[in-house]
Amino acid sequence: MEKNISNEIAQLLLKINAIKLNVVHPFTWASGWKSPIYCDNRKTYFYPEVRKKIVTAYIYYIKQYFPKAEVIAGVATGAIGYGALIAEQLGLPFVYVRSEPKKHGLENLIEGEKPESKKVVVIEDLISTGGSSLKVVDTLRNNHAHVLGLLAIFTYQFEQAHQAFMDKQCLYYTLSNYYDLIQNAIQFNYVESKHLETLSEWRKSPSTWKQNI
Repeated sequence: MEKNISNEIAQLLLKINAIKLNVVHPFTWASGWKSPIYCDNRKTYFYPEVRKKIVTAYIYYIKQYFPKAEVIAGVATGAIGYGALIAEQLGLPFVYVRSEPKKHGLENLIEGEKPESKKVVVIEDLISTGGSSLKVVDTLRNNHAHVLGLLAIFTYQFEQAHQAFMDKQCLYYTLSNYYDLIQNAIQFNYVESKHLETLSEWRKSPSTWKQNI
């Protein structure tokens, strides 16, 4: 079931160009890293059928791994929409968590009621290094919420991200991942198989990777 979900989500992300692959002309991330892959899951909101499949997949994982969830928390800004859609379908309270406090008013990090003593599932759209996702987990824990775990649409499967989640003792699952994406990209001719080694080298050391075609 989960393998089927991962393949389907990967295919959908490629089809709508939410994930782009370009080994010849790499992208530049906000961090300054050069990358042959660029993921913008916000594009999925535009496509009702894609959006529906993603929400359905999120809910499957919640019921499978976090059936005792009492609150859904979306990560601002990319996962606010999905968090709200999921909470609505499950009939659960919803909050969203900012990366930094508002500059005015109450200067909240958590918008909505603080889920003190509640079992919370965090909804994220993308895991790269894991830093921003785990900052949200820390915010919730610092406000006395019990974080059951985190779900995201996609992960690059960086080892440093996996280690970061382990260090924080935070369970996480993703609807799709780098490995399944690449397999589908090759199968459906989004990228040539000769570039597989280059893509693999990038993932091993994304911060130091240099284009070498």
